[in-house]
Amino acid sequence: MDIFNVLTMLGGLALFLYGMHIMGDGLAKVSGGRLEEILEKFTSRPITAVLLGAGVTAVIQSSSATTVMVVGFVNSGIMKLSQAVGIIMGANIGTTITSWVLSLTGIEGDGFLLQMLKPSSFSPILAIIGVFLILFAKSMKKKDVGTILAGFAILMTGMDTMSGAVKPLAEVEEFTNLFLLFGNNPVLGVVAGAILTAVIQSSSASVGILQALCKTGSVSYSSALPIIMGQNIGTCVTALLSAIGANKNAKRAACVHFYFNLIGTIAFMAAFYIINAIRPFTFMEDAVGTTGIAVIHSCFNVAATLILLPFRNALEKLATLTIRDVQEEEVRDGLRLLDERFLEKPAFAIAQTRKAAAEMAQAAKEALYLSINLIDNYEKENAKKVSELEDLVDRYEDELGTYLMKISNADLSNRDSQTVSMLLHCIGDFERISDHACNIMETAKQVHNKNESFSDKAREELFVYENAIKEILSMTCDAFEKENTMLAARVEPLEEVIDTLNDELKKKHVKRLRKGKCTIELGFVLSDITTNFERVADHCSNIAVSVIQTKEEGFESHEYLDRVKGEDNIEFTNRYKEYRKKYKLP
Repeated sequence: MDIFNVLTMLGGLALFLYGMHIMGDGLAKVSGGRLEEILEKFTSRPITAVLLGAGVTAVIQSSSATTVMVVGFVNSGIMKLSQAVGIIMGANIGTTITSWVLSLTGIEGDGFLLQMLKPSSFSPILAIIGVFLILFAKSMKKKDVGTILAGFAILMTGMDTMSGAVKPLAEVEEFTNLFLLFGNNPVLGVVAGAILTAVIQSSSASVGILQALCKTGSVSYSSALPIIMGQNIGTCVTALLSAIGANKNAKRAACVHFYFNLIGTIAFMAAFYIINAIRPFTFMEDAVGTTGIAVIHSCFNVAATLILLPFRNALEKLATLTIRDVQEEEVRDGLRLLDERFLEKPAFAIAQTRKAAAEMAQAAKEALYLSINLIDNYEKENAKKVSELEDLVDRYEDELGTYLMKISNADLSNRDSQTVSMLLHCIGDFERISDHACNIMETAKQVHNKNESFSDKAREELFVYENAIKEILSMTCDAFEKENTMLAARVEPLEEVIDTLNDELKKKHVKRLRKGKCTIELGFVLSDITTNFERVADHCSNIAVSVIQTKEEGFESHEYLDRVKGEDNIEFTNRYKEYRKKYKLP
């Protein structure tokens, strides 16, 4: 084997890893975060959790990605450690699907159907279809499907390239002796498998490399078995690294993954070699094929899960003993959702960001409601709470903005890119709403300190205005949280009514001022309150338009508003009249 064979083998490995990467990314985009949401919701029963872990991993082709996601779930408080154990076990089963797909390269036969089952036959077809979809399809979903097909074709091409490059190794005595060494010393084989997998951080990829080496005919069952066991231990490195800096339960989830594979390997190896010592297996020195590797890989992971699932509580306790309880800083639930681990799957990271932004919206809404109540009934505790909520909303804006910018650097679909843009706009509007709440609180404090009060007539008018503001904000928050365009469309007519209310209120105040029924100082106070109210309504309008814009692609906000407010828009006119009647000044 010369330098050119080595370069070809490394090139094949590069194609293999790249194909697996882009295929996984394409699958994640097509799922749009839904697979991860299923993981989050349906994990109460251990068996269900195992099946879900296996299913999701089989789809995204990476047990490491599933486990890292689970660590993120536990860290953000979405999932309990007890729920995570089943998913981690299932992920180990799901990852074996790759070895079965790769085993198709070992199919032999002259029949047309058998020939078509070989990756070397159908991979070019998938590549042609995939590239065609990527280049010519208009739908992003179809382009993502194209990426999956092209990724699979590249993966298989890499596998074939590696297999061809390592064929000369069959005649290299040092190479065959190396595998004889693994057969005679299983512990060394386990270590070699663990190191290889830890370096490339993918058990599927390392199993693929072993399957390529098997085609030389130099690898026996006795050599392959301990290497596969080691590969299962090596894949834990990714989750352990991802748990650095996480909370105690997230670290425990990573430990559960490690202990499951370590204990499973020790138990499987001990049982297998004890039986082999008593009654030797005749196949041990036979050359193992790609299908044999897949069988060993699957049998180990299924057996380990069946044996250790009843002892899941013991695994959890072992992880708890390893990672002791320490006092941790309290973090608002919404901010826990913004876990860095979710950035590996942007579609799900965006879903988590929406939830955090909804929490932010509710905090801004609570701050405004409290500040409005302070106008008539000023209390220091509530005023302090408005300030605290405003600080919280500011923190949400900082962390959400940073997190969204990180997401925007990923390869996003058009839909996800629009959602990120919408969220960036909306969190700015919610932050400004909380600022206006603070302004109203300061104005209410000023009125209270000076022991002043509005006239009964002014108070009645202001009460109508307050109710309109409360409704528009509540409606905006609901439309944002539920992505409800029907509800969002009702915001603009009410915002127009609020603009009219603002003008009418000022005119009525001027009349009272001329009649001496109100002071100039209270006039300034009233102007501050109504100005803040009007701007809150403007921000609600911005948010509603952003929600509609994300659902209905291809319009500018100004064009949309001009069209909505047009004279021929009967729906807008009817809603405007409805709100005008509801919020009529006395």
